[in-house]
Amino acid sequence: MIERAWQSELAAMITAQEAKWINFRRRLHQNPEPSGHEYQTSLAIYQELSSLGVDLRMGPEGRGVLSDWRTPHVEGLDEAIAIRGDIDALRIQDQKEVPYQSQCPGLMHACGHDAHATMALWATTLIVELDRAGALPWPLRLRSIFQPAEETCIGALEMISAGALKDVREIYASHVDPTLPTGRIGLRVGALTASCDAVRILIHGQGGHGARPHESRDPIAASAQLINALYLSIPRVTDSQDAVVLTFGRIHGGENLNVIPEQVELFGTLRTLDTDVRQRTIDHIHRITAGIQRATDTTIEVCFDVGTSAVINQAKPISRLKSAIVESFGHEAIYEIPRASMGGEDFAFYLDHVPGAMARLGCRPPAVDRAPLLHSPMFDIDEAVLAIGARMLASAVIHAFEPTQAHEQL
Repeated sequence: MIERAWQSELAAMITAQEAKWINFRRRLHQNPEPSGHEYQTSLAIYQELSSLGVDLRMGPEGRGVLSDWRTPHVEGLDEAIAIRGDIDALRIQDQKEVPYQSQCPGLMHACGHDAHATMALWATTLIVELDRAGALPWPLRLRSIFQPAEETCIGALEMISAGALKDVREIYASHVDPTLPTGRIGLRVGALTASCDAVRILIHGQGGHGARPHESRDPIAASAQLINALYLSIPRVTDSQDAVVLTFGRIHGGENLNVIPEQVELFGTLRTLDTDVRQRTIDHIHRITAGIQRATDTTIEVCFDVGTSAVINQAKPISRLKSAIVESFGHEAIYEIPRASMGGEDFAFYLDHVPGAMARLGCRPPAVDRAPLLHSPMFDIDEAVLAIGARMLASAVIHAFEPTQAHEQL
């Protein structure tokens, strides 16, 4: 591995600053905010960036931050490379016994967004400080996006509407991965995550006394039949080589144990890797629902709310990440991801507009065989991943402006 002069300077800066950014991540971890309420998180990021002298804008309604930096006194930097970190937390009770445990009951950074935001912020700082010191090998232009509401799949759209992708030609992001040891970086060309649609089904029946179900049209019985029919039928009408996951995570109906309610609501998600498979599955759900509706004499409404498409990593941005990773950490750091995750990620919305890629950063301590998974009340990261992610993102941005590559068509 041949290290360039700017890489050596970058590595030295990371070593000197690591303790600061670990503390910043812990501050975010202690003070999580759920999707749609990321005001103090946004303010903390804004305050850190304001000392750098970058151009700053708050996101819609004071949630999220956009920052811009371009090498001063250089002409021709018409397009930026963007990096994105998400900032929202989940409604999960933090059960870890650590000094930086969440101080907000029922809220927790259980998906690593505190780490993603810290890495993007640190990478931004590194690039600006290198540029100001005259240590960058060539001029560049950076857009940093600190995005709210990833978990509800609306934050990326909000930031795009606020101009996050104006004059951007590529975008990069990372996501921590507790199934990989720290130091391994997962890359994949093509589908990385699944599309994810929110499914809401409303079953209208006729309420009645629990002792006389024959006098009612029981929506609870209809919901049980519908869930069972969907779970049994969808795999039988889907090609076994096409990935489809339909899961209901919430059911609400009734208030009394001896009363048949008027209606039941089902909430779930539909995940696929292919747009055609996605549409065929939606059609199957409507057809199966119509059959249950007739069989139970109920009225059933099916709604598919705003979701996200699959994250599709493109070859050129992945190649850029590989160059940055190999130069920084060596070939052995790269893990070729064999198949896509069925999790959803609204980073896909950015990729609908510009080329880009997301990497998965191992965050499991190397000495540990198994770590708590994402969205777990015990989730945590090996904080050494922060330096890895910040260096990878900063290096990828710098590589993207190398004179021999800057004007390639992606």
